[in-house]
Amino acid sequence: MKFLIRPFAETAIKSRPVRQQQVRQLRRNVRRILARLDDRVQVQGGWDRVDVQLPDDGLTREQVITTLQRVPGISNIQVIREYPLDCFETIADIVVSSFEQRLAGKSFAVRVRRSGKHDFSSQDLEKYLGGALLRRTDARAVNLNHPDEPVRLEVIGDYFHVVDERFEGMGGYPMGAVENAMTLISGGYDSSVATYLNMRRGIRTHFLFFNLGGTAHETGVKQVAWHLWSRYGSSHSVHFITVPFEEVVGEIMRSVNNRYWGVTLKRVMLRAASAIAGETNAQALVTGDSVAQVSSQTLTNINVIDRASEQVVLRPLINMDKGEIIRLAGEIETDEFARNMPEYCGVISSKPVTRAKVHRAEEEEAKMDPAVLAKAIEDRVATPIHRLMETLTTPEEVELVRTPSLDDVIIDVRHPTEEERAPLHLTNNEILHIPFYELSQHLSELASDRRYLLYCDRGTMSRMHAGQLQAEGLPNVQVYAP
Repeated sequence: MKFLIRPFAETAIKSRPVRQQQVRQLRRNVRRILARLDDRVQVQGGWDRVDVQLPDDGLTREQVITTLQRVPGISNIQVIREYPLDCFETIADIVVSSFEQRLAGKSFAVRVRRSGKHDFSSQDLEKYLGGALLRRTDARAVNLNHPDEPVRLEVIGDYFHVVDERFEGMGGYPMGAVENAMTLISGGYDSSVATYLNMRRGIRTHFLFFNLGGTAHETGVKQVAWHLWSRYGSSHSVHFITVPFEEVVGEIMRSVNNRYWGVTLKRVMLRAASAIAGETNAQALVTGDSVAQVSSQTLTNINVIDRASEQVVLRPLINMDKGEIIRLAGEIETDEFARNMPEYCGVISSKPVTRAKVHRAEEEEAKMDPAVLAKAIEDRVATPIHRLMETLTTPEEVELVRTPSLDDVIIDVRHPTEEERAPLHLTNNEILHIPFYELSQHLSELASDRRYLLYCDRGTMSRMHAGQLQAEGLPNVQVYAP
């Protein structure tokens, strides 16, 4: 079985050397990906095409088409049958036999592409075949503009092929034909779709994860990253980089004005990402921001945040509605991950600034201890993506307690401002107030013979930290979920 792959249409507007380089890259990518499925697959082609020949006892057509539809840089995939070039009558016999049943009651148009030297033109062959199909099949009519069934042939030198079926590809440029970038990924709808759009454009994309909430969130994000890479970017190896950011969050909450928490967090993330980007030769950072979706994504705040990065910041979703983003997440099958991803809600200002001033943001950021951010960057862990699944740890199953026992100690892990707005009142239980970003500093104070129940308003952050504490050897920690 043979397939003909056409590169993305934009390739045609490139100069011939650039076009040749991009198609060469596409052939390499296709060869590398299909060889993992069957190393007998042959991948060849010219300056404007990629030819794939399957062994007779190998992959199925469906396997190949599904795989190729996820390779960036492909405009369409055609299932073809090749024949020696002969007279028009012989060609017509083959075409009528191939399309007779498919044209019954339908309109059609014959499309012929031709390369090489011949004593006829493409239009000559189109007219002859169109007449033969009208006479010898039950086709309804010829419709050159909007045919029900296009009849496609390509004549190359001394042979021709008939297109049995045609499938749309992913589009974009071949992976590796564009420079590198690094996505700030959280595992939600936005960053996952932004990563896909970046990869679709042919940009080799590394993954950068700022861990704000423990093992459960990191495990979920690693699964999303693996899903995206294995489907759309596996022709090139990349890295998944984890930066421990809990201490940075704690420093922001201790030092920065409440209204500037969100803007400051985004700025220090970009600052860290910019420092790390050089190791992966990333020329750009990618985020899932959509204008005005949240307070940190107003145009004014985006401008202030971007000043912290030395790299250009790409925002593929900038003008997309949330519904569009969720629909696209469904198409690339990251929506289930996003729906079940733990949502970290620790850095939420009561009245977040929507029109931040650059000088004020810089002043607030300057209040932080720079050593905290430097240590987080230094403690990062980079994992080659093909080994990522080996690093997964199963999040601890955390028990949810609706009604605490008399001896249970409740630890309110919310920020003090949240406690003030909605104090937790319990008649029979001791309540400790330890913000989540200070938990690690108080572990030695927890008695081994008491049960501790972590509490926060939405239950997400308390689950994250309880699971992390259990993983660190503290089995007497659960979650209070009234």
